[in-house]
Amino acid sequence: MTKHKIYTMSFASVYPHYVNKAERKGRTKAEVDEIITWLTGYSREGLEAQLEKETDFETFFAEAPKLNPSRSLIKGVICGVRVEDIEEPTMQEIRYLDKLIDELAKGKVMEKILR
Repeated sequence: MTKHKIYTMSFASVYPHYVNKAERKGRTKAEVDEIITWLTGYSREGLEAQLEKETDFETFFAEAPKLNPSRSLIKGVICGVRVEDIEEPTMQEIRYLDKLIDELAKGKVMEKILR
């Protein structure tokens, strides 16, 4: 999948996959939502509005109320690439979220996930 296609995919189309990944490992939708709100600054209502509008990833992150400054502490490999080395800002935001969901699914405690 090219970068362009990822950016134009609706966040709502991928969100259920985040929830399913977490739930398969005994985690909850509420925890997924907590991660997303921590990362982006969206309220639960704001997140629901973005899902209803089927906002694309690029817009989802561009309209985020307040990207968490601690997200720069997210380190590690996702899809074979170190998240801290990704130069394109939107792709880095997407991979930060992917990394946090992976950590949740792997059983990491929320206090550690939400640096």
